[in-house]
Amino acid sequence: MFTEAMGQVPAGVGVVTVKDGRDDLGTTVATLLSVSLEPPLVLVSLDSSSYLTEVLLRDDRWAASLLADGQQAIASRFATPGRPSARLLLAGAPHHRGEHSEALIVDGGVTALEVETTRVVPAGDHTLFIGQVLAVAYVDVSKAPLVRLRGRYRPVPKAPESP
Repeated sequence: MFTEAMGQVPAGVGVVTVKDGRDDLGTTVATLLSVSLEPPLVLVSLDSSSYLTEVLLRDDRWAASLLADGQQAIASRFATPGRPSARLLLAGAPHHRGEHSEALIVDGGVTALEVETTRVVPAGDHTLFIGQVLAVAYVDVSKAPLVRLRGRYRPVPKAPESP
């Protein structure tokens, strides 16, 4: 019942990535949110038993790419259990490596951030990573963000332009 109740709340869909030595890891998230403007802080919630959580506990720099409508396939690839390296998941999709985090950043979304973890908070079966934004890779206000609502990816209709 709790999962169904929380499914009624729309959430922006993103991909969190981290460089782990010679490999790249990532996962789809719907729990990235702004915490503070000064300093600029964001929070992401990850399953405590995931390998990505284990890596982020030792590597504190990561990237978050907030996806746009049309990037549902990328979100689905990163949400698949047992997924391969993030580099393979992004094959054929525009992306680049972040200057500050060295993590892969998905291009073509609505925005992307590079982040450094400043605080880790255990929360039930998840771990909350609070991090300071090191850089905003891009912002594209012309695109509709991808949102997860009621168990499905959905676009947000673009607002009509002001006269």
